[in-house]
Amino acid sequence: MQANGCPQHNGESSIATSSQQNGSCTTFANGDFHIKSTPRKPMSQTDQDIVRLIVQHLRGLGLNQTAEQLISESGCMLEHPAAAKLRSHIMEGEWAKAEQDLEELKGLIECSQGTLKMRFLILEQKYLELLEDGREIDALHCLRYELTPLKFNTERVHQLSTFMMCCSGQDLRETAEWAGKGVESRTKLIEKLQTFLPPSVMLPPRRLLTLLNQAVEQQKEKCPYHNTKFDSNLDAVSLLIDHMCSRDQFPSVTIQTLNDHCDEVWFCRFSPDGTKLATGSKDGSLIIWEIDFSTYELRIKKTFENHAYGVSYIAWSPDGTHIIACGPDDCSDLWLWNVETGDLRVKMSQSPEDSLTTASWHMDSKKFVTGGIRGQFYQCDLDGNVLDSWEGVRVQCIACQNDGKTVLAADTHHRVRGYNFDELADFNVIQEDHPVMSFTLNDTGKLILLNVATQGIHLWDLHDKCLVRKFQGVTQGFYTIHSCFGGLNQDFIASGSEDHKVYLWHLRKEEPIVVLEGHARTVNCVHWNPKLPGMLASASDDGTVRIWGPAERVGNGCESGRSTPV
Repeated sequence: MQANGCPQHNGESSIATSSQQNGSCTTFANGDFHIKSTPRKPMSQTDQDIVRLIVQHLRGLGLNQTAEQLISESGCMLEHPAAAKLRSHIMEGEWAKAEQDLEELKGLIECSQGTLKMRFLILEQKYLELLEDGREIDALHCLRYELTPLKFNTERVHQLSTFMMCCSGQDLRETAEWAGKGVESRTKLIEKLQTFLPPSVMLPPRRLLTLLNQAVEQQKEKCPYHNTKFDSNLDAVSLLIDHMCSRDQFPSVTIQTLNDHCDEVWFCRFSPDGTKLATGSKDGSLIIWEIDFSTYELRIKKTFENHAYGVSYIAWSPDGTHIIACGPDDCSDLWLWNVETGDLRVKMSQSPEDSLTTASWHMDSKKFVTGGIRGQFYQCDLDGNVLDSWEGVRVQCIACQNDGKTVLAADTHHRVRGYNFDELADFNVIQEDHPVMSFTLNDTGKLILLNVATQGIHLWDLHDKCLVRKFQGVTQGFYTIHSCFGGLNQDFIASGSEDHKVYLWHLRKEEPIVVLEGHARTVNCVHWNPKLPGMLASASDDGTVRIWGPAERVGNGCESGRSTPV
């Protein structure tokens, strides 16, 4: 007999339904509600690794109950049971048990001497803690009968024995450079021990944070406009979106135009500390500009005049106290000015047949080298006295390397050669097929950037002596155009061009990322402020110097300008 369509069985009413979709069974019996879950789908190795990383991170946050619940639900162990015991015994200072744990782990340790090294580290911690507790007799026993018989790292054992002389716990911690008994030093010990175990047995410390930091760093490297100081702390970024800098943060607009020269501007160079800009012109003047870091505004600080042939090259001393001004190809004079006092330190001229058109300072700011295309170059002191000379070398451009010994010089044979004044030796560095009009080194001295006639911009690796990259877009004939490295960590390249534009590239990309327009004639020189990654200067035959900065500066009363999308 049926009532309300419900089957009767032994006087009890029951309803059973099943779902084939999720494999679960829901049963009502005696008014009770039961859910029986199907077996969990097997997890892939990747999923298991992710769960382990999350569990480790949760434990690091102190969310131990949540971590244990995740372990229970997933069925994934954070680490090998023996490794878990080792961790627990070390954190509790149970050294004898920790040594026993090593025996269980012996077969999982990859390094041949791994077990020995791990035991040494554990006993070292034990010994230091005994000393700090004032248990000198027990510490001495550990040193003589546990550490010494290992016959490992005898030098360290001798050093440990000297710690017996420490008069206090504070003295011990300072002498041993040790954090003292407690969570910090024991955690560091575990981190050292983890290096001997595969990650399947014991995860490296803070592994999830390490991976996230690596991901953010990789995104930063791929960001074409990344030119701002980057806080390595993950709290400074969002992990919910990919990192990408806006082009508005990049020097892409004219924020100031300097019109104080009355003829072609041939050269510009920021001081090493980034607080000044020097500009040289065909009009015979060298102007020093002072930079306001907060507003990016430049004002004239000093003007040095009466350079008869004009100023086509400028070199700041590394300490920023002196500046050299050179003239064009037919100029045999060099001016050395004291920037602070405005005094002419020396006007140097070897002979009317010489040309002193380029110069570079040694790192000590006490010597410089200079030369030209008439077949010689010199090493001089601050008073213009010639200390050494190299005859018969027609120099187009010069740079002193960081070793304080080697001078690189581009000559008329389409090459860059190295000259060592101490050893009176010279050697070939780079050979091009066309004239090298100018070059510059990056701060490390490993990379060199060449402006090659009719070819454009070439990047070479000086260590490997190989051509790394040819940058595209720039128009380079036989004018002398000076390019530069710049931006944060010198990750960018900038160059003027005969098509009146300024081209910017990322160091790892051949195509320009920004093309700056505004000049009306050839752009002879560009230079990036070494301390303000967002500031770039360009000098042009149109008689102006343009200061380029981020677009956000335009809203602060700066000039507007434009960059061409590429």
